[in-house]
Amino acid sequence: MVAVSFGTALVVIDGAIAAVALPTIARSLHVDNSAVVAVVTVYQLMLVMLLLPFAGLAERIGIKRVYQGGQLVFTIATILCFFAKSLPFLLIVRAVQAIGAAGALSVTSAMVRAIYPRSMLGRGLGLNAVIVSSSAAAAPTVGGLILGIAPWPWVFASAVPFAIVSLLLGRALPDLPRRSEPFDVIGGIMCAATFGLVIGGLETAVHGDSPVVSGAIVAVGLIIGWFFVRREMHDTKPILPIDLLARPVIALSAIGAFTAFLASQTLLLSVPFRLQHAYGFAPSEVGAMIAPWPLTTLFVAPAAGALSDKIPAGLLGGVGMTLAVTALLLLANLPPHPDYFDVAWRMSLCGAGFGMFLSPNARLVVGSAPRDRATAAGGLVSTIRMVGQTSGATMVAALLAIGVGAGAVPPYTAAALALIAGLCSIARLRPSIRNPQFGESGGTQPASQIR
Repeated sequence: MVAVSFGTALVVIDGAIAAVALPTIARSLHVDNSAVVAVVTVYQLMLVMLLLPFAGLAERIGIKRVYQGGQLVFTIATILCFFAKSLPFLLIVRAVQAIGAAGALSVTSAMVRAIYPRSMLGRGLGLNAVIVSSSAAAAPTVGGLILGIAPWPWVFASAVPFAIVSLLLGRALPDLPRRSEPFDVIGGIMCAATFGLVIGGLETAVHGDSPVVSGAIVAVGLIIGWFFVRREMHDTKPILPIDLLARPVIALSAIGAFTAFLASQTLLLSVPFRLQHAYGFAPSEVGAMIAPWPLTTLFVAPAAGALSDKIPAGLLGGVGMTLAVTALLLLANLPPHPDYFDVAWRMSLCGAGFGMFLSPNARLVVGSAPRDRATAAGGLVSTIRMVGQTSGATMVAALLAIGVGAGAVPPYTAAALALIAGLCSIARLRPSIRNPQFGESGGTQPASQIR
């Protein structure tokens, strides 16, 4: 578990750390600020495109091989980032970085399931959720510290020694039995194209100048996606886990997770604009006001994960989203002249609510899948997270573009999304939805054994 945590933290931090260096990179490479944002978006888009195909590949060649291969590719690309002297070259190596990161992240949940006994799976996934959230929260601080003492290439290069250590630790990781069927290359390409074109088209619709071109890109992605889904319906173990999503308990968990990630990202990205523009807080003050969210999640997520081994995820998620909706409505109705405490305790309550929902939700998805589909379930969890976060960023950009992104509209929107997630969670408590459940070998087991 140390190896998994170390590798996950490395990939998440080095993937998110570039955001704080964007202004410096733009000045150094003599490019516009709008152009340099692609350093972040190309990484996110490649992750969304490749998580499910890599999860499918891992079922054929082994999760350890995909994880270690991804770490190796990530390490090489990180070294190449240090030598970037132009934006196009940097974008290429960032895309290669994302390919390696997708390989590692696509099998993380499956590895946690292979490491922990079933009775302790919730705490294992809770710990992994803490690693992901805390690493993402720490990335801006780490990047700022490095930029304070070294040029921007060191933001990437400083991770190389840790990447080498992660590769060495990864030799102790477990593996799962492999499938004998060949990998569906065409299906993998169609999966990547569907996510890439749809999400990329939505991004260009917000940031671009031609809505017709953006609409055409999205339309092509949807058409490919339609053929892809029809093709996957004839596969017993498809890359897009339709077999898992056909079960109401996992479908509800997927919808709830997507809306929860969409809600959290919508709030987190919009709050700085509101606090600075509407209330006049300095950037350093804004960072301190947002910090209670990830700090609270650090404690709540592992506790909720451990509780999900004994208490139904539907109940924990319902309570969590009730807290989140309450906090989001309170954030939408801040006092006219808020101080630090007015914002901080509301952010902390948000962190508690989302932390109580997401860890048990992931445990239910991964734990209720057959063991031979654990990798696909883990890839589904990671893909939903990335799609939700990327869609949240697009939504905030759209709200800012129409002039309502720096007010109370984003938290109200996030509250509505969190309400949907809560309703999906509570719906999973119905016995008709929770039963039947797949067992370890793909059979069924009593619903009482699945939380």
